[in-house]
Amino acid sequence: MRTFQLTFLKKSARIFILSVSILLLLWLSSPLLPIFAKSETQVFEQVWQTINDNFYDPNFNGVDWKSIKKQYQPQLIKANSTKDVAVVINQMLSQLKSSHTRFYTQDEPAYYQLLGIFLTPNSDLNKQLKKFFPKGKVEYTDIGLFTKDIDGKTFISSILDESPAAKAGLKVGDQILSVDGYSYHPIHSFAGKAGQTVKMLIQRSLEPSSQQKIAVVPKVFDPSTMFLQAQTASIKLIEQDGKKVGYIHIWSNAADPYQQQLQDELIYGRLKNADGLVLDLRDGWGGGDVSYLNIFTAKHNLSITNIPRNQRRYTYNYQWKKPVVMLVNSGSRSSKEILAFGFQQSKIGSVIGTQTAGAVLAGRPYLMRDGSLLYVAVTNVFVNGNQRLEGKGVIPDINIPFPLEYAQGVDPQIQTAIKTVLQAKFSPIDK
Repeated sequence: MRTFQLTFLKKSARIFILSVSILLLLWLSSPLLPIFAKSETQVFEQVWQTINDNFYDPNFNGVDWKSIKKQYQPQLIKANSTKDVAVVINQMLSQLKSSHTRFYTQDEPAYYQLLGIFLTPNSDLNKQLKKFFPKGKVEYTDIGLFTKDIDGKTFISSILDESPAAKAGLKVGDQILSVDGYSYHPIHSFAGKAGQTVKMLIQRSLEPSSQQKIAVVPKVFDPSTMFLQAQTASIKLIEQDGKKVGYIHIWSNAADPYQQQLQDELIYGRLKNADGLVLDLRDGWGGGDVSYLNIFTAKHNLSITNIPRNQRRYTYNYQWKKPVVMLVNSGSRSSKEILAFGFQQSKIGSVIGTQTAGAVLAGRPYLMRDGSLLYVAVTNVFVNGNQRLEGKGVIPDINIPFPLEYAQGVDPQIQTAIKTVLQAKFSPIDK
């Protein structure tokens, strides 16, 4: 009897194992498998396919795109977080050796900034976003700065004008040590803290004794308007050697309002009476077109004089004939590089700073199924018909390095720009 029971149990076990194996085999071969696959794998597949269908070069810059997929897909198994997945995907995208091609998550300010630049009221992107931003508005909490990691340390590389960071007294070159006692993160450090005071521990020089806590009050940023607001706030007149040098920082030139605001300030506004101009195109984002330069290059010299009831004469010149210089650096990218190229070609003035990014393609954002964002280079770009700036950039006429670490807010590039404008010839006509 006992022998019979053992034999029966062994046979039952074999049947059970065989049944499970068959079911597993059927499941693996089933078209329903993608439904049960990890969301990370689904996003990876969507990223790969979007590049496959939309990348500007059908030959993928000489890369075997199908083989690249096989190379990187297994690495998702080791990914333990969204950050890890993003690292794998961006490593895969880096094989294309192309600008305007990157994967962004909601843990990055650039994610929100790109959406703000590309969103229009009736765009497909705007309709898709309603799933991830129920309020119908893209926004995030921040203090308005950009950072750069150097040798494992995080330094402030630029600060938006009149942002919480600027108002708190943070300076370019400050090393960020912590925020409220925790490691700095551009999103997590400020999320949910709009209107509240946070304490940032920074170090201003090589000496540890220069460490200090700075109180900052984060605010909610609307990425569709934040760069235009910073551009407006940046405008100032610098009086030196009996002259007034105008300054404006073009953080992004991705839409008509940015260009119109510059022209209005030059013709009617605060920059109208400046003796010279510093046009700062460092950092931020690109976009826009070469019509930005029309006010500096047009052949005509039309002016309009208005005389109201009080008989005072108001004359407006619709072309800038006074000295002007342009500031660029490695953060000047895309159309900003085309503007720098045209600035040099038209001999409008000196281009000052360091070599631009060499990121001159046309990109388009695609929203992935989990709300992440894929930026894809969809168009190749040439200037003058056959000159390609992608991978090359623009070399400034006057090269001025900017040592970032512990700069304490000192900006040698702006200092050189002002000096160069003041050394230019000022004719009575310019006024």
